[in-house]
Amino acid sequence: MSHQDTQSILAGKTYFIRTFGCQMNLHDSERVSGLLDSLGCFLAADPADADIVIFMTCCVREAADQRLYGQCSSCKSLPVPPSGKRVIAVGGCIAQRDGERLLSHIDNVDVIFGTQAIAHVDELLAQAFEDDERHIDTAEGDLPAATTLPWHREQPFHAWVPIMTGCNNFCTYCIVPYVRGREKSRPFDAIVDEVAGLVRCGVREVTLLGQNVNSYGRDVHGEPRFAELLRAVGETGIERIRFTSSHPKDLSLQTIETMAEVPAVMPHLQLAVQSGSSRILKLMNRRYSREDYLRLVDAVRERIPGIALTTDIIVGFPGETEEDFEQTLSLAEEVGYAQAFTFIYSRREGTPAAKIEDSTPREVIQERFDRLVKAIEGTAYAFNQHELGQRVPVLVEGASKKDARILQGKSPKNQTVHAPIPEGASLDMYVGHIVDVDVDVARTWYLSGTVAGDPR
Repeated sequence: MSHQDTQSILAGKTYFIRTFGCQMNLHDSERVSGLLDSLGCFLAADPADADIVIFMTCCVREAADQRLYGQCSSCKSLPVPPSGKRVIAVGGCIAQRDGERLLSHIDNVDVIFGTQAIAHVDELLAQAFEDDERHIDTAEGDLPAATTLPWHREQPFHAWVPIMTGCNNFCTYCIVPYVRGREKSRPFDAIVDEVAGLVRCGVREVTLLGQNVNSYGRDVHGEPRFAELLRAVGETGIERIRFTSSHPKDLSLQTIETMAEVPAVMPHLQLAVQSGSSRILKLMNRRYSREDYLRLVDAVRERIPGIALTTDIIVGFPGETEEDFEQTLSLAEEVGYAQAFTFIYSRREGTPAAKIEDSTPREVIQERFDRLVKAIEGTAYAFNQHELGQRVPVLVEGASKKDARILQGKSPKNQTVHAPIPEGASLDMYVGHIVDVDVDVARTWYLSGTVAGDPR
């Protein structure tokens, strides 16, 4: 089908996208949205108002599958749109993993597109409107052409910038290498040029994306170039740089030094530990020990005092004992995380860990999980106390969901910050701008204070 035919079929159609999962999925959704916008489609606020409903999926945890099935099923009860036909599409990691097998679980899906087929989603949707067939594309390819597509950013002042796709680590619990493929780095200059273009468009902050950003460039140059990339991106004039995800085994001293020296790199590091037990880490194929991780934390904090360290932790990995869990608990308290994303282990078919038998009762795992959550709440609260009485520069994202008169934004350390809109001012004066906030309240998950000075 030609581009002209595709545009003719899709022009004027409304679409709705629901995104599950990681930041890479958010970026993929922005690209799909931008592609549809460029063809004359219009974003709908609700699935009931959409001719096209797209689910961008994550398959890291089992609950994601059930959630998708429920969401697709709920579309059956929606009223028929004015166009007379609604097309349901499933993209992302579940689509890549299951492909045609999804049809045995979801009988009303019309389009299935994998993680490397985003650039072709318009053609698949147009074909689905023209016939009653199911259209599927989960073919593997080179670095997705999606990085060259237009995008529809959720926030005009922030942009997700993928620097690589795929993963070579094959942690035994993780399905990502099987659905995202092996590591493929984008060209160095293309990334830097993209960020420079974003700066010209008024973007204040970028988040560099990869399953393991620390290994960026190894597939092309034989050794990582992430530290070099951070410096080059910092020279574009971008005001804030963040990145995720960061694997401890590949975080180099050179990258730590660069983080300390490049002003635009924010003092926040997401460094997934997954477990505090060296025995469990070996079973997970993480390729570092508890001691290795703690030495790395010391190196980061020595060079970047006050940095906010956040992490991912899995509770209930097959074979985890009370002693193993206690090591995780003690590590979390020793590091003093500003935040942690905690998960109960989810068995994923096709991964090595799925073959490991485990007889630990569910209630024991849940009790451990609850203890860990309580410990993280304690470390997060303690970390935020350091901001009391400080003046913090905040990139304002919008209003608080609980009170439209309260600004909400992010500190350099990625803390959520609230402050009342000054008398006589409006929200629009602040969104997308940086404003200083004098912090007088520090809670577990947020800071609050008073706006000091004008937005900039």
